[in-house]
Amino acid sequence: MCGICGELRFDSQPPDPAVIARMNQALRRRGPDHEGVWHDGALAFGQRRLAVIDLSPAANQPMVDEQLGLAIVFNGTIYNHGELQKELAGLGYRFFSSGDTEVILKAYHRWGRACVERLRGMFAFALWDRNARRLFLARDRMGIKPLYWTTGAGYLRFASSTQALLAAGGVDCAIDRVALHHLFTLHAVVPAPRTILAGMHKLAPATTLTIEANGAQQSHGYWQLDACRPPLPRTEQEWTEAVHTTLREAVAQHRAVADVPVGVLLSGGLDSSLLVGLLAEAGGAKPITFSIGFEDTPEEKGSEFAYSDLVVERFQTDHHRITIPNREVLERLPEAVAEMAEPMFGQDAVAFYLLAERVSKEIKVVQSGQGADELFGGYFWYPQMAAATGTPLERFRNHYFDRDHAEYLETVTPPFHGADDTATYIEAGLARPHADTFIDQVLRLDITTLIVDDPVKRVDNMTMAWGVEARVPFLDHHLVELVAALPPELKLNSGGKHVLKQIARGLLPDAVIDRPKGYFPVPALKYVRGEFLGFMRDILTSGACINRGLYQRAYVEKLLNAPEQHLTRIQGSKLWHLAALELWLEVTVDNREIH
Repeated sequence: MCGICGELRFDSQPPDPAVIARMNQALRRRGPDHEGVWHDGALAFGQRRLAVIDLSPAANQPMVDEQLGLAIVFNGTIYNHGELQKELAGLGYRFFSSGDTEVILKAYHRWGRACVERLRGMFAFALWDRNARRLFLARDRMGIKPLYWTTGAGYLRFASSTQALLAAGGVDCAIDRVALHHLFTLHAVVPAPRTILAGMHKLAPATTLTIEANGAQQSHGYWQLDACRPPLPRTEQEWTEAVHTTLREAVAQHRAVADVPVGVLLSGGLDSSLLVGLLAEAGGAKPITFSIGFEDTPEEKGSEFAYSDLVVERFQTDHHRITIPNREVLERLPEAVAEMAEPMFGQDAVAFYLLAERVSKEIKVVQSGQGADELFGGYFWYPQMAAATGTPLERFRNHYFDRDHAEYLETVTPPFHGADDTATYIEAGLARPHADTFIDQVLRLDITTLIVDDPVKRVDNMTMAWGVEARVPFLDHHLVELVAALPPELKLNSGGKHVLKQIARGLLPDAVIDRPKGYFPVPALKYVRGEFLGFMRDILTSGACINRGLYQRAYVEKLLNAPEQHLTRIQGSKLWHLAALELWLEVTVDNREIH
C-alpha cells in the first residue's frame, strides 16, 4: 500500500528529477515508511511505501527485475499473491521477495496485459518494459485504488492523487463543464475518465492503459459485471449459503494477507458488525475495532455507539471508542478537504479523516464495510425506484439526482450551462446489456461506477492521509459477481440487505440486525446552523468564490437564507455541496505552488 507517481517523456528529454521529488513529497502521507525513485531514460518512477506485506527492504519500490527487464510501482494488495507465486515458481520464475509487488512483475512477464485478470485484490500500478520501451498502467476491477494522469508538452504523468500531479505543475485547472454537471447531480460523483479539472484524468476501473515510447495510447477494459440469473435456479437457502461462504472467505483473506495487525472500522451498522462477527467466527486473534461519534443535534444523533457497543460486548473486541466535538470538526474541515483527491460531498468524509488519525496511532490496516449497501440494496431509495413508474431514467432520476437540470442551470453561471449530460450518461449506463431487471441495472451501475467516486474514494483518501490501508471485503470481485446474480427480492426484502440479515441472524445481536438503516453521522454538516453556517457563508461570499464566477449569487443567497430547507433527495445539504467544492478549489488548486 502506498502512493505512486511517474513521468514518461516523448520528446527525447529526460524526466526532471525535481518533478518526481515534488510528486513524491505530495504523496508522503500515503507512504510514511520508505521513499524510492528510479530513472530509465525517458521514464522515471517515484513511490512512497506503507509497509504491510513483506516488511523487509526486498519489497521496497520502485521494484526492478533486471533479468526480466521490468520495473514497477504499485499501490494496493493482491490477496491471491501466494497462489500466484506458487504457480509462477512452478513455471520457472525465481523470487527475491515474499510480497505481492514482485508477483505482478512476473505475472506481466508471463501473461502480458492479461495478468490483471488473474489478480484478486485492489490495485493501481505502473509497469515499465525496458526492452519494449512501453509503460503499462492498470486499475482494479472495482476502482478501489486511485490512478490519475495528465499530459503536457512531450510527457505523460501519473500519480495516486491529483495533489501530486498539481505539485508537478503544468495542469490545466479550468473547470470541466460536463464534470461540474455530474458533480452537482450525482453528489460529487464524476465518472472516469473525467475529473473536475479539465487537464486531469483518471483511469477507469477494470481498465489498462498502454503508452508507447512515441506517446501512442491504447486503453483496454478487461472486466465487466453481468447482473443476470444463472441458468440453474437456486433456492433462497442455496443463495444464502453461497453468499455466506464467499463473504467469509473474503473477510478471512483480507485479514490473513498482511504482516501487521488488521482491525475493523465498526460503525454499529450491519455491514461492519458482520465483518467483526465473521472474524470472530473464524477464530484467531481478538478483533481490534474502532468507532467514532459526534455531537447530537435535535434532529439526529451524532453516534451509533448504542449499536457498536453491543457488538463489542458480544465479541469482546479490543475496542477504541472515539468522540469528536463539533468544534474539532469545524477546525479540521479544511485540513480534511485538502486531502481529497477530488471534491467530496459526503458528510462522513471528515469523520473518516478524524477516525483514521486515531487508528494510525494503533495499527496500519483496517477492514471497512463500504460496498454492502450498493451490493445488497440497503439504501432507502432503491425500494422507491423499484415501486416507481416511468422510464428507467425517470425512475432513477426522481429518487437519486441531487438537482434536476433546471435547478442545475439555476445553480451555476451561464458559461457552465449546457445539455443535460448527466441524464444522458445515466440513461446509457442503465441500458447496458446483461441485466435482467431495472433494479439489477441500478445496482450494477452503482457498484461499478457511482460507488467508485463516492464512498470508495472517500475511504481511500481519508485513511491513506494518515498512512492507514482500508480494505473492503464486500468489494471482493468474486463476491460482487455472485451477488450481482442474486434475485432483487433477496436484496430488497426485510427493508434491504435481506440475505445479509439472514447470515447475521444468530451471529450478531438482533438489535443490530433489525435496527433502522443508519449512516455515518456528522449532523452538523447536514443541519447547517451556527458556526457551521457562518463558516460556509464566509466561503461562499469570499472574494475568491465571487471572482471564480461558478455560482449564481441569487441561488447562493437562497441556500444561505434557509439551508435546512434545501436538502437533496437523499438528504444531503445543498449548501454544503457548494461550500465543499469552493473550499476544495481554494485549498487544493488556488493554493498550489506554481511551477
